[in-house]
Amino acid sequence: MIIIGNDKHEISQLQDYLVTKFEMKNLDTGMLDCRPVDIPIIQNHLVGEYPDQVPTNKERYQRLVGRLIYLSYTRPYIAYAVSIINQFIHSPSEDHMNAIIRILRYLKFAPRNGLVLSKHGHLNIDGYTDADWARFRGMTKGICKLIWLKRLLTELGYKPMLTLKNGSALLRPP
Repeated sequence: MIIIGNDKHEISQLQDYLVTKFEMKNLDTGMLDCRPVDIPIIQNHLVGEYPDQVPTNKERYQRLVGRLIYLSYTRPYIAYAVSIINQFIHSPSEDHMNAIIRILRYLKFAPRNGLVLSKHGHLNIDGYTDADWARFRGMTKGICKLIWLKRLLTELGYKPMLTLKNGSALLRPP
């Protein structure tokens, strides 16, 4: 769950209440007052490994990358930028940390963008891939994940049907 708002005290109260009901982690990075930017990574970025780079705190870098990977599940538009910074997880530099900070600043710019997972009153699960019929590998990966989900639901006592149509798949109740 991502809690967004401009009243820090109310957000803190809500988090304190939710902790009593659920196991939760606070993914705050201490950047609530940062200046927002309108793109997560600079076009034609020069993020790479160079001999004269200044190293950064590796543990903090890895922790932030992990949080951004987790966040990219509901915010796929940061996936490319996160994949770039993830490449340097074993030897991060200040330049790499600045790229992470830029992604965080972008997230502040677009707090309402993302996938909303909501209840619809039915038990259907729709799965989509970003591949067309000319790129079977991407579709195969998506279908494999839906088949895995179908097996998991079956083990839990729910027997869904898997339906494929027009590049998308649908898991529905029997």
